[in-house]
Amino acid sequence: METWEAAERFVRVWERGWAAHDVDALLALYAEECVHRSMPFREPHRGRGELAAYLRWSFADERVTDVRFSPPVVGEGGVAVAEFRVLSEEGGEAVTLAGCVFVRFDAAGLAVETRDYWHSVDGHQEPTGSLFFGRPSR
Repeated sequence: METWEAAERFVRVWERGWAAHDVDALLALYAEECVHRSMPFREPHRGRGELAAYLRWSFADERVTDVRFSPPVVGEGGVAVAEFRVLSEEGGEAVTLAGCVFVRFDAAGLAVETRDYWHSVDGHQEPTGSLFFGRPSR
């Protein structure tokens, strides 16, 4: 599978899957022995089992109201990056999470390595200075 095709599928499934907390749909995007890093100083989640546990933990107290991913930017070597923005409520309080994901795909189009960088703020707001949000996709 071409990297651009895998990246487009990745962001489409993540938008729907995050909004619905559909862990199975999200796991289907990843190779069995994937490595996911959720933040730079956390231990990585190795394999689909650890990733599933992390996703379930992350989604446990979150009520999502909107999820958006930018069109992915595809580079060489099976690598893509996309920004994301999530509006949710946690403990009854509005929260916005914004960040980006870096993904490396294998030849079958499955994510073998992902790395997220994100920030959250109280309330619902749009990120400022985004490179991609508000721009038309291809």
